[in-house]
Amino acid sequence: MRWRAALAALVLTALISGAVAGVLRSTGDTGREDRGHAFAAGLRCPACQGESVADSRSPIAAAMRQVVADQFAQGRDSDEIRRWFVDRYGPDVLADGPAGGVRVLLWAVPALVLLAGGWAALRTLRPRAAPVVPASGARPPPDGRSSRRAWRAGAIALTTLVASVAFAADRLDQPAAQPPADPAAVAVQLARDLETQDRYGAAAQMYREALRDRPDDAIRLRLAFALLRASDTAGAGQAAREVLAHDPDSPDGLLVLGLAQRGTHSTDATRTLRRFLSVAPKHPAAAEISRLLTAAPDGLSSGDGTGPAGNRRSPPPPR
Repeated sequence: MRWRAALAALVLTALISGAVAGVLRSTGDTGREDRGHAFAAGLRCPACQGESVADSRSPIAAAMRQVVADQFAQGRDSDEIRRWFVDRYGPDVLADGPAGGVRVLLWAVPALVLLAGGWAALRTLRPRAAPVVPASGARPPPDGRSSRRAWRAGAIALTTLVASVAFAADRLDQPAAQPPADPAAVAVQLARDLETQDRYGAAAQMYREALRDRPDDAIRLRLAFALLRASDTAGAGQAAREVLAHDPDSPDGLLVLGLAQRGTHSTDATRTLRRFLSVAPKHPAAAEISRLLTAAPDGLSSGDGTGPAGNRRSPPPPR
């Protein structure tokens, strides 16, 4: 009888250990991976269906992983970073979503039931004293077989319950098939965040990603400004020309093109910037461009494309 009790205790221990592991897994405490990678695994990639930010190879996911790493390096905790992403992209950016509490409940309830079942099993299967031989004609006492049969049936039911819970929890862990947000919108927001950190080259890459999904002139203008600030004047000029091909009188398009031409020593720079002033005399950058043209009428007085105003920050991108 003792070996049966030991076997039952071993089975119960294994089941309870699995339930506890499920609780820990559902709360996101992996304890084995880098916390940045573990956090990224809880974010959905906007550019991929069914992939987390940790697993995706898309540039958007790479930028989001960098954001996670940067914020951990700044001393923020997981809750603060999670709120940061939710504020920008909505709650659907979280791969685990709001079902985390349900998963904890699905694992915790069977664990408690198993504990109670283990206690009952030990009492049922505990060796009993030798039965007293009844007197002649008396009904023999029960031998405990019915109790053992009831225990075995209950153990099978509990095992089935735990297996069902594990299956349900794993299904809840799977990310939704739909992406959490518009990839172009996410890429633009990431680019704007990168611009606040003066990382204009990385911001330009995000704007290019956004343009693949949404060929929009407003995004092209932001790309042109980012390239201009990243000192890629040729790329900025090309992006500005694409905007002007759709809208020849775009003030921001003319502004970026003129500054880009000035950076590449083009003789067209002055003409383009004067046209900008005629189209948008009240533009926020108009006063700066007027001073630039007054000090360097040909737009190239320094010979290196920097001119009197060349060391100042380029005008801000359109809002």
